Amino acid sequence: MSLTFHWFLPTYGDSRDIVGGGHGVPIGTAGGARPASVAYLGQIARSAEQLGFAGALTPTGAWCEDAWLSTAMLTEVTERLKFLVAFRPGLLSPTLAAQMAATFQRLSGGRLLLNVVTGGESAEQRAYGDFLDKDARYARTDEFLHVVRSLWRGETVDHDGAHLRVEGARLSRVPDPVPPVYFGGSSAAALPVAVRHSDVYLTWGEPPAQVAGKLDRVRGLAAEAGRELRYGIRLHVISRDTAEEAWAQARKLLDGIPEADVRAVQEGLRRSESEGQRRMLDLHGGSRDALEVSPNLWAGFGLVRGGAGTALVGSHTEVADRIAEYHALGLDEFILSGHPHLEEAYWFGEGVLPILRRRGLWRHPAGDPSADAPASVPFTPQPVPARV
Repeated sequence: MSLTFHWFLPTYGDSRDIVGGGHGVPIGTAGGARPASVAYLGQIARSAEQLGFAGALTPTGAWCEDAWLSTAMLTEVTERLKFLVAFRPGLLSPTLAAQMAATFQRLSGGRLLLNVVTGGESAEQRAYGDFLDKDARYARTDEFLHVVRSLWRGETVDHDGAHLRVEGARLSRVPDPVPPVYFGGSSAAALPVAVRHSDVYLTWGEPPAQVAGKLDRVRGLAAEAGRELRYGIRLHVISRDTAEEAWAQARKLLDGIPEADVRAVQEGLRRSESEGQRRMLDLHGGSRDALEVSPNLWAGFGLVRGGAGTALVGSHTEVADRIAEYHALGLDEFILSGHPHLEEAYWFGEGVLPILRRRGLWRHPAGDPSADAPASVPFTPQPVPARV
């Protein structure tokens, strides 16, 4: 199976520095550097499309623009790119969510992917009017996805659960195709819900041995439920022509951040209810020492931001090697990002993807761009034809 790569849309703004946001971490000044306008996000989306990314993850939360509205606008400035819209069950009715997804599919030509975010922070959920605890939120997500998937199958749904109730719910038109559901979560409450309802199970970028252990657990639960899932990973990336250049860029991202700021961010993150966030924190322990937690896997992002906290760092060949290593564990989808998102998309797209294509691990979703005839530039030496 050809690997699938997705990029990221920074709907909170972009910067040449690490940008915080989510999980109780202040967003910093990213919006002042490169505001999250349709024009700038459109640049990133069009570049990702041209480079060969299949889709783009768009985050959810009070710290960024709304994912549904942002991506709906960006469908007008792109042609093929799909949008992995992060959304929170429980903040809208399952019938409305199913209808919104069906509308998005029809009007975009089937370019919607859905990333279910149950919500790991009670304080942020309460700001939206959600006062359930974490385990109850996952139970509600279970009910929510049951109703949504039933509606997408064209069924009329009556559901009276512990958290949700609908009566005579039905869609006038079902989505075609049905949007794939992406689902992350590492806790005991999350995994059973993930295996029942997701098409793609996502993990954050832990070292390969830890990822392998997690995937084994999920595969076992999926087998018990009679389901087969696809698997993906969420990482940042710093890829350069040489390893020295890549690691210099990684160091530069942290060099200007005072230690007091790192401690403040870590204090906030330690209050997180997210099991995935705890696993990210355990990789570095809040220290700048020994941030390469596995070959070419750097935990520096997690010192100063919540959520995905690791990056693949190295030469293009080294990054391709690590991707192949994760692929050997069963990961087929890679959701990547880098600061700034426009330039890093090109570093990866022009540096790493051609290596993976030559290895037979990836192909461009629109076909092989190299099939176009090269331009012949006047007044330059032309290649000598090979002798037959």
